[in-house]
Amino acid sequence: MAIRQPVVSVLGHVDHGKTKLLDRVRGTSVQAREAGSITQHIGATEVPIDHIYKMCSQILGKKRFDVPGLLFIDTPGHQAFMTLRARGGSLADLAVLVIDIKEGLMPQTIESIRILRQFKTPFVIAMNKIDTIQGWNSVEGRPFVLAEKVQQERTMEVFNEKMYNIIGQMSHEGISSDRYDRIDDFTKTVALVPISAKEGEGIQDLMLVLIGLAQRFLESRLEKNEGPGKGTILEIKEEKGLGKTLDIILYSGTLRRGDTVALGTRGAPIITKIKAILKPKPLDEIRDPRDRFDSVKELNAAAGVKIACQNVEGAIAGGPIMVVKGPNDPLIATIKEESQIKVDVVEAGITIKADAVGSLEALAFEAKQAEIPIRKYGIGEITRRDIVEAAYGDRDDSIILGFNVTMSKDAEAELQNQQISVFTNPIVYQLIDEYVLWRDEAKKKAETDKRSEFAFPAKILLLPNCTFRVSKPAIVGVRVIAGKIRIGQKLVTSSGGDAGRIKSIHTGEDTLKEASQGDEVAVGIEGVTAGRQINEGDVLYVDLLESSVKQLPNMDLNSDEKAAMEELIAIKRKQDMFWGM
Repeated sequence: MAIRQPVVSVLGHVDHGKTKLLDRVRGTSVQAREAGSITQHIGATEVPIDHIYKMCSQILGKKRFDVPGLLFIDTPGHQAFMTLRARGGSLADLAVLVIDIKEGLMPQTIESIRILRQFKTPFVIAMNKIDTIQGWNSVEGRPFVLAEKVQQERTMEVFNEKMYNIIGQMSHEGISSDRYDRIDDFTKTVALVPISAKEGEGIQDLMLVLIGLAQRFLESRLEKNEGPGKGTILEIKEEKGLGKTLDIILYSGTLRRGDTVALGTRGAPIITKIKAILKPKPLDEIRDPRDRFDSVKELNAAAGVKIACQNVEGAIAGGPIMVVKGPNDPLIATIKEESQIKVDVVEAGITIKADAVGSLEALAFEAKQAEIPIRKYGIGEITRRDIVEAAYGDRDDSIILGFNVTMSKDAEAELQNQQISVFTNPIVYQLIDEYVLWRDEAKKKAETDKRSEFAFPAKILLLPNCTFRVSKPAIVGVRVIAGKIRIGQKLVTSSGGDAGRIKSIHTGEDTLKEASQGDEVAVGIEGVTAGRQINEGDVLYVDLLESSVKQLPNMDLNSDEKAAMEELIAIKRKQDMFWGM
């Protein structure tokens, strides 16, 4: 029985070493060319079995396998790309979950485990960065089973401590795990393979575990399917001499030059024909190849390839591609359903743009986590229409977040005429963080501006033995019990009587514009006489306009300000029972 190569998805927390691991397997440096050294899109690399035999010669001996190789899918590392990882997970026959041995399970690691469980994908754990353990003696490319034999006793004690910490964390997630060479039943226990992606140690062990698991447990799943080809579009690129091309993962069936295919779009699928199939050389990365692709007439799953079609206008990254019989093929309805972008929108919110379906859904997911409402979304560059439509909303909604997209010249010109803010970034979580920081600062400034427009709730205590002048104006020492007091504010007594107006605020020889809760200051109050209208020990309140009180519940008041407002309302309602309603 002929079997295809298994698709192996590489998942894990940001900066735990996923792309570095694959660079070590390939002998490439893809990571160095990624934005922020963080994977942004799904990539694919074919590792043929002969390369694995060569890599693993030290511990493999003459043992051979039926599996023709491994097709690795390198998935983005940050939490926001849950959607892309889910797409990757759904394609994967096996997965490698990369965990930094020192950091252990992190939020995105746990999220990856959830995705793997959701798709029932068997996985192994690459326990990375063993070279960072103090005293570890590294030799490039050495298997772990040989490396552990030459380590000092104290070094292995630290190693085991870190490993058992991860085993405990996995147990907390309901998963039994152990070092791969100590496992009797791989169907019940997840294998931990200690590696150093930086030094290449343990990579042999990892490759053999993956090949062994595929050979032993996945033969029926990997049986070659000779039916119509099915795949996922990874990216759309302009190639010299070919025009627009599609990077795809073919995960089922066969694809031939001349086949009629349906491509996922934002609306009805495109029906077109394949002009060329370009296959990267083994160990090359489809996103970032070092050598020219080979042109092939026919391709069997699983494979990562570039194809050229008669028409790809409107095709979207993250959408499906399927071989069909023609425009009336029932599969077309399936393609249309798979191409639907799932983003929750509301009437009042911001606009988001991204370069691919998965990127957009991931950005929407991260926005939801940060409680950012979305009104409009789209794929592709930020256009003049996006700018104009964003400007229609309230100021809080006049925002566009663009992940890995550019802005058209017309949009840049229109931006100069509109009061909106545009944020773009090639790293999605940084884009969200940048916007959230700006939003919070803008909110603080808006609250400050609102507070300067009218008085906020505040109350003061007239301190004993601190009457410095009795009138014209009375100067008394006070403690601000709640809120802030400012020059010009009117004051009332706890019985509702007029307590004058603040003329000045002093601390020592300094004159202040305002004083905040907890401050003790000297206040000049005009219109009253100390010992008559006001007395030491009195509590005075800042007088508020009734119209202001009606707006205050929407403001960001602390508990003391809210209490002061309620007390003032109670005072006012002794004279007008409907005051402030």
